[in-house]
Amino acid sequence: MTRLNKYLAECGVCSRREADRWIDQGRVTVNGQKAVSGMQVGGRDLVEVNGRPVKPVSSKVVLAYNKPVGVTCTEKDRHAEKTIVEAVRYPVRLTYAGRLDKDSDGLIILTNDGELIQRMMRGANHHEKEYVVKVDREFTDDFLVKMSQGVYLKELDETTRPCLAERIGKYTFRIVLTQGLNRQIRRMCGCFGYKVRSLTRIRVMNIELDGLKSGAYRELEGEELTTLYHLCGMS
Repeated sequence: MTRLNKYLAECGVCSRREADRWIDQGRVTVNGQKAVSGMQVGGRDLVEVNGRPVKPVSSKVVLAYNKPVGVTCTEKDRHAEKTIVEAVRYPVRLTYAGRLDKDSDGLIILTNDGELIQRMMRGANHHEKEYVVKVDREFTDDFLVKMSQGVYLKELDETTRPCLAERIGKYTFRIVLTQGLNRQIRRMCGCFGYKVRSLTRIRVMNIELDGLKSGAYRELEGEELTTLYHLCGMS
């Protein structure tokens, strides 16, 4: 028997957190009955989401995708110019592990492995994400020091974790975060009077953008994929 939210994640339809929301919203049924949070299901149970049966995926897919500026990280949004699902058009339903806002570009991991998404998104695991950032004017070394020490974000009432911030040029720096607060880097820069002109994610854990063209994706395999699973505590 498997906990229902884990079962849904293994079906590749969502993460465990999303599954809990869907269950609370009444979108999930088990054997024709409304599901309840925490229930256990087995191989003979009929699990449906929005009236459609779901089953664990037999083949897991993990992609590295270079999201262009203008693509929105959402599955459905009638106001979005282009969603990530429309942009990638992969034959298997995939979910993204970690958003990038519409005005940012760079690396996103897409997969149908809900458990992998859950492990990657768990903030307590302190997984690294690396960015290259260009701001609107020349910055000082003191700015980098303050960024790396952690910044109090009044809008979120939260102080960012200490991080690595290093100069690349007069207007450009790289930063390595271990958390993913909403528009975190833009908010951090704004606290010191800087406006972000461009923001590119170049690495997620051990996966690097590595010359991948904008709008293109590649399937992860071999040692690279094995290492990713190992870093997430999965075999």
